[in-house]
Amino acid sequence: MTGFGKQNMAVLVLREADDISTMLRRALDTASAEERPGLERAIALTSEAGAVPDAELRGRWALRRMASTGYDGPPRAVAAVKALRTAEQGLSLLQAVNLSKDAEAVRAADPAAP
Repeated sequence: MTGFGKQNMAVLVLREADDISTMLRRALDTASAEERPGLERAIALTSEAGAVPDAELRGRWALRRMASTGYDGPPRAVAAVKALRTAEQGLSLLQAVNLSKDAEAVRAADPAAP
């Protein structure tokens, strides 16, 4: 994930799951009997990872960035937005607020989320 200008969404979700899944399926075509179970499991995990919504990925990223500054309070607090902007100095206020909303949704769905 990377930042862009202040007018664009600062977090870009990169998805390589489809390409990785394709490579794993090709490997499965020529795999030995011993390799097949591991490749099949890898394909299943890649499919799971690819199905995670972008907002959830952004929210998890935002929670990790907040935590990197030592912040562990509620994701929608003013201090959370400040922590995000401290961790990622290129974020605009609007971007940080939107990311804090994504983080709040992640935390609501999984209180143990990073």
